[in-house]
Amino acid sequence: MIKSSFKRNDAGQIVSFEITGHAESGPYGSDVICAAVSALAISTVNGIDALAGFEPIVETNEDESGYLYVEILSKINQEQTNIAQILLENLLLGLQAIEQENLEFIQVKTINEK
Repeated sequence: MIKSSFKRNDAGQIVSFEITGHAESGPYGSDVICAAVSALAISTVNGIDALAGFEPIVETNEDESGYLYVEILSKINQEQTNIAQILLENLLLGLQAIEQENLEFIQVKTINEK
């Protein structure tokens, strides 16, 4: 199962997300749920870099594929924040749409920072 977790700050902004696991909804190389999640996540990270103009903190685990952690820098300007938030909210919406149709393969949750 793919598990994704989005962390929000007190202002409701997404400050980080983590995606782990595999959907195992089809044979390796033909798993459309894993492909969809990967495409959305990679597109989001690339969009933040290209459109918001900064590189977020990104961690992956090459030994165990299926792990991505992304954190938004705290020292960015308001325009960069706005662009990044649009992209992150779009990622969250996309993953939630996949989850609605595939509950046995993906779980999406949001966490509020304290």
